[in-house]
Amino acid sequence: MLPLSPGLEADVVKIECGDHSYVLKIWNKDSKPNIRNQYELLSELYESGIQVSKPYGWGMDVDSNQVLLTSYDGEPIAKLSKTKLEQLAQKLIQVHGYDVNDTGNADANFIPQYDFVGYFFPSIELHEDMHQILTSLLQRTEFRQDHLIHGDYNLGNVLEAGDQYAIIDWTNGQRGDPRYDIAWSIFLMTIYTGERNGKIYSALFKSLTEYTPDDAEIFEAMACLRWILLKRVSNVPRGPGVMQRIKKIIGNNSYLNDELL
Repeated sequence: MLPLSPGLEADVVKIECGDHSYVLKIWNKDSKPNIRNQYELLSELYESGIQVSKPYGWGMDVDSNQVLLTSYDGEPIAKLSKTKLEQLAQKLIQVHGYDVNDTGNADANFIPQYDFVGYFFPSIELHEDMHQILTSLLQRTEFRQDHLIHGDYNLGNVLEAGDQYAIIDWTNGQRGDPRYDIAWSIFLMTIYTGERNGKIYSALFKSLTEYTPDDAEIFEAMACLRWILLKRVSNVPRGPGVMQRIKKIIGNNSYLNDELL
């Protein structure tokens, strides 16, 4: 068993058994998601041809922590290229195209639907400046929750092995608005890998989907608000240039203002 980079919610180990490798994820921290749902969702997505890790089983360990066993599918993407950005955009679009109403199981409830604000912006009402902006943004668009979204699609949650990719960490998988899912992914790409990659990535979604410039500005503002909220209440990754890029995003977005920082 080889420890892999731990996440915010769980420890992750690689298990090597003969010619095969597996990943065991152990939720031994504060987060207690429904792993049975995650297992069933992964099973459905894997069978439907969406590139996710193959799930083998779920359960509890001796310390009553939830665990999930999946295939080992490589390492996080280390070096970006335009081709890889295209692949990343196409994979997320494929996720959004999954038919949430055709699971083959009328009683299936493994794709949950949550209150959007409560889930992605917990306790935002305690931050009046952001709460007012978010409320205004939601009034400006017809928000919907009729597609499968990943909820946290970023470079750390896509593995590559050769020319094969696998989307991992479906803890936040749910029914939601693909425009928010896209905006959060573009926002993270921009602030953590640079404006050039962010612009290419954004342009790909606009060319491959109905993601309009108006959508982009509204949902970019939501994504930025979420990051700022996380920054206020917990630790978020902040490498070189991150705050400078966020300030530029805020300056170019008519719904945001510098006082948020």
